[in-house]
Order: sequence, then C-alpha cells, then structure tokens
Amino acid sequence: MTLKNLRQIVTKAVVAKGKKRSESTEVLCPPNKPSGILGCWIINHHHQAKKNGKYVEVTGKYDINVWYSHHDHSKTSVYTETIHYRDRVRLHYRDGSTGGHEEVHVKVIQQPNCTEAVVSKCGEKFNVSVERELLAEVVGETKVCIQVHPHDFEEEWQFGEESSSSSSSSSSSSSSSTGAHGKKGHHDGDGKDSSSL
Repeated sequence: MTLKNLRQIVTKAVVAKGKKRSESTEVLCPPNKPSGILGCWIINHHHQAKKNGKYVEVTGKYDINVWYSHHDHSKTSVYTETIHYRDRVRLHYRDGSTGGHEEVHVKVIQQPNCTEAVVSKCGEKFNVSVERELLAEVVGETKVCIQVHPHDFEEEWQFGEESSSSSSSSSSSSSSSTGAHGKKGHHDGDGKDSSSL
C-alpha cells in the first residue's frame, strides 16, 4: 500500500465524551412544622447544555415532592419545591478539538433520585439527598482514511444454474402432418395403386 492510494473522507462522528455523577443535599422549608416524612419523589426533570471550552455546562431543574405529617401527626400534606442546578462536565478528546462546528448532546444516565429524606435537627426543614448522572457527547467533523484499489476489478458473484425449454408450434404441426400422411401407396406392375386394394 502506497500513500498515493489513500484518500481522506470528511465525516461527522463523536469526537469527545464526558461523564459526571453528582450528589447534593437540598434543604426545603415547608409551611408547617413537620412531624415526620411519609415519602419523597422527584419529577419533571428538564435540562439544556452548551459547550464552553473543554467543558459542557448543563443547567437544569426538577421538582422535589415531600409527603409529610404535621400537627403531631394529625394531618398530612405534600410540599413541592423546584430545584435548579448547574453541572460542568469535563470533555475528553481522542484526537484533539476539531475547531469547527460541534454539536452537544447530553444523555441522562441516572435521573435525579432521592436517596434520603429526613427532618432537620431544628425540626422545621427537610434535608433531601439527591443523586444524578449525566453523559455528554460532542459530535464534530473528523477525517477517515481509506485505501483506493489501483486497478479495475470485477466482483465475484455466485449464480445458480437456470435452464428453460420451449417447443415451437411449427415442430408440433410438422409431427402431426407426418402422422397423417406417413403411409404412402405404391404402384404395382400393372399400374394400380396397391393402397386402394
């Protein structure tokens, strides 16, 4: 293989990746003094991302819902609070930055999830532990080298053997004509046709 048989193709591919796992503790202030926590769940996660140097900055928000009892466990309520966050995901390039137009895609590996929810020591707030994990990918232009065959060639194909036969109408009519007039009369010595005897 020589260099003159190489060609470069410009195409789009994933040129950088980054992953980040985050853990945080959110402090929530319900309107009523909690007696205990009955449940906690997180919904409505939304995010957007943009590239900044060798990082992808992800901004997002989600809602924390805490079901709790109050007034000495005589009543229950659900308290909801929207939490905003910002994550910086470091990118790892294999071939260095392309420098051209790049597209950023973020996949959520782990949705924001509550790992623990307790009443704070002061007895008036919630301490909610949240974990999440994001994967960032950068799509940009890259070059791929291919080898060009210097000579023409024909691909090898395997064909199955096929045969066909057909009979013409002329041959069939000829055979039927021979059958009808195949016997011909001959003359005897006295000039009579023997076939009529």
